[in-house]
Amino acid sequence: MSVLAAALLLAAAPVLPPVVSKADIRKKQAVAASIDARRTDLVSLADQVWAFAETALRETRSAALLADYAEKQGFRVERGVAGMPTAFVASYGHGRPVIAVLGEYDALPGLSQKAVPERAVLQAGAPGHGCGHNLFGAASLGAAIAVKELLAAGKLAGTVRYYGTPAEEAIGGKVYMAREGLFRDVDVALAWHPADRTRADMRSGQALVDMVVEFKGRTAHAAYDPWNGRSAVDALELFTHGVNMMREHVKPTVRMHYVIQEGGDVPNVVPDHAKLWLWARDFERKGVDDVLARLRQVAQGAALMAGVEGKLTVQAGDYEVLVNETGARLLDANLRRLGPIAYTPEEDAFARELQKAAGVEPIGMDATIGSLEGQAQEGGSTDVGDVSWNVPTLHVSVATAPRGVPWHAWPVVAAGGTSIGHKGLVLAAKTLASTMVDLFDDPAAREAVRAEFAKKTEGFVYRASVPDGPPPVPKAE
Repeated sequence: MSVLAAALLLAAAPVLPPVVSKADIRKKQAVAASIDARRTDLVSLADQVWAFAETALRETRSAALLADYAEKQGFRVERGVAGMPTAFVASYGHGRPVIAVLGEYDALPGLSQKAVPERAVLQAGAPGHGCGHNLFGAASLGAAIAVKELLAAGKLAGTVRYYGTPAEEAIGGKVYMAREGLFRDVDVALAWHPADRTRADMRSGQALVDMVVEFKGRTAHAAYDPWNGRSAVDALELFTHGVNMMREHVKPTVRMHYVIQEGGDVPNVVPDHAKLWLWARDFERKGVDDVLARLRQVAQGAALMAGVEGKLTVQAGDYEVLVNETGARLLDANLRRLGPIAYTPEEDAFARELQKAAGVEPIGMDATIGSLEGQAQEGGSTDVGDVSWNVPTLHVSVATAPRGVPWHAWPVVAAGGTSIGHKGLVLAAKTLASTMVDLFDDPAAREAVRAEFAKKTEGFVYRASVPDGPPPVPKAE
């Protein structure tokens, strides 16, 4: 594209008008002050969850810590919702509107890391918070408590609700909660996510389908009578070859990635079982469904060629996030009113060391607040997407790690256990709480958010991408 064409395109791009909320600014100041007063508690909660580092549906201590704290603040807490022992809902207030905020607290396997700017394992093979969910859960709870205090004082009316949502990194706990109708009476939901930049989000992530492909063959001696065997691994190799041949013939937005979980035990036995775990993504659910249909055919063909049985099982899936532009403008206005994070020279030096260790440009922390316009579509999926197709959902990203470091990796774990992550937590909590004040205190703003949602979902029927039956809760160890 020429420079002139690019300039004309930029000039033609719509500029969103500023949003003006009629909410009482003093109430926003009150929730910010509440979060500042509770900062030590919130940081302590985040650091404890960081240390627990519990993976999907095993977040027993993390969920209990957050639920217990909510209960002590006067919330009614319902535990073990939607068939998941580590899922809970904490509510305060009565009647409408019902404004919800989402919290996460699951870690990722194998990412144990000390809060230092070089690779230093805390416990070999243990999990770590490589997506910053220790900060996510605590900040959202802090926002809910700050709003609860205004409800308790009679300065706002309605219900505030905190959803403790497990297993975002695996099965997608929010999908099961949505399937059970737990968001049905919510007027608006809010969420945030740790990131390497700060902005109200105007672009979605990717829809996803999570599947297992298995092949069942017939075993035999690999040297004495291999003709009596039918190799499940042959079928698995044919399947992966088919997947990789597809890559040239899918849209550039599609992503397919897999790991081989089972592929035989010893070379001299024809393997009778093979198993592969694959995720397929696209920016819209329809694109994912199209790819899934083709993958089913590839699995059938591989089984036929190898003379074995094949089975493709969908385990889970997420919708893309349905962006609410009206809500994003509310978030953006509050972000700018609160202002960017101020980092100390020591924090910036820590960030630069992390970047050096990760092999990216050592530019330090990015304190800017990004624009609503010109946001690029990015990869990654979240079960927040399923919530967003059930209720209008507003989403903001806040910097908790240095710009450019790899996500789902040790540098994010390290930053999330330091004051860099803590400062992101506080800004996220204040932004969420301030925007919740808008939604409680300004009915016109709330109805504008809901009107946009109604228009975008007209004729849409939600179907959860999880198998029938209860969530796959692991047995207690």
